Amino acid sequence: MEMKEGWFVSMYAIVAVAAALGVTISAQDVPRTPWGDPDLQGIWVSSTLTPLERPSEYRGREFLTEEEVAALETAALAEEERRLNRPAERAPTGGDVDYRPDGSLGADAFWFDEGTAWVPSGRTSLIVEPPDGRIPYTPTARDGERPYGTGPWDSHMDLDTGERCISDGLSQIWFGDNPNHQIFQTPTDVVIVHEMYRQRRIIPIDGRPRTGIAQWNGEASGRWEGNTLVVESRHFPDRPADRFRHVWRAPAATLHVVERFTRVDAQRIDYEVTIADPTRFTRPWTVRFPLSADAASQGVTSGPLFEFACHEGNYALPNVLRGARAQDATRAAVRSDRP
Repeated sequence: MEMKEGWFVSMYAIVAVAAALGVTISAQDVPRTPWGDPDLQGIWVSSTLTPLERPSEYRGREFLTEEEVAALETAALAEEERRLNRPAERAPTGGDVDYRPDGSLGADAFWFDEGTAWVPSGRTSLIVEPPDGRIPYTPTARDGERPYGTGPWDSHMDLDTGERCISDGLSQIWFGDNPNHQIFQTPTDVVIVHEMYRQRRIIPIDGRPRTGIAQWNGEASGRWEGNTLVVESRHFPDRPADRFRHVWRAPAATLHVVERFTRVDAQRIDYEVTIADPTRFTRPWTVRFPLSADAASQGVTSGPLFEFACHEGNYALPNVLRGARAQDATRAAVRSDRP
């Protein structure tokens, strides 16, 4: 064990020095495990200012100029400085608990660590296919979608899966709240721990047959293609009664996800995921962005993963239902007072 750990530390140090000196690391020189696979291990962040879908103001534009990216990053740094120097209120006083209409921070604002960097390519969206940078929904895919934070709240099932501390759906897309992830490897498996909901994905890479058992994040199977780990996930559950914060994140029996992790250098993995589901999308769509081991360069907090103990004392769920019953009682009293 000591020899293996020493080998890894030495190899990683060599790669880090090469990167610092501006030396291009060849495909043969990427960090490797003691058994020879590309080494993906470590804590990776995917925070980015770049939106998933292309905003309307960038319609028809695939890339921003260097000057535009610099201006956006400068503005983000200024906002981050303003946010950090403005004390958060200790308790919610109504409305949104993250950001309020008057600009003050709410009780939950400390969860957000959105970063201050645009993707290096300058793309106007993380979606690279289709070319318009938009999710290719079918005409009926979003029927019945309710805005986040709206009722009814007649049962715990009326709240979305995130509010119920279960999942926000596909954890494969690595951004949003808590966009930090830790990867572990053995010769037979790759394990990804997602900070959000403390989800763990165990990905066999030794060719063992699939079980066909439906799982929240699908049943994954991985293989190496050169320096790229390709992960194919099928067998997602059908949960039509559950609400998800975003329709595209919801699991479905018809969902098929293919991810590609390519170790580029000591500080970066290029990540790509293609999502296909003929019941919701008119065509497969692809998202691409880098994962960084240098959290500071992305403008986010460095350090180990936080414990996401959502279920422990989840008072939000019963309080939402109590609040809804109180509103019902108030409305009933108002109606009874009317002549």
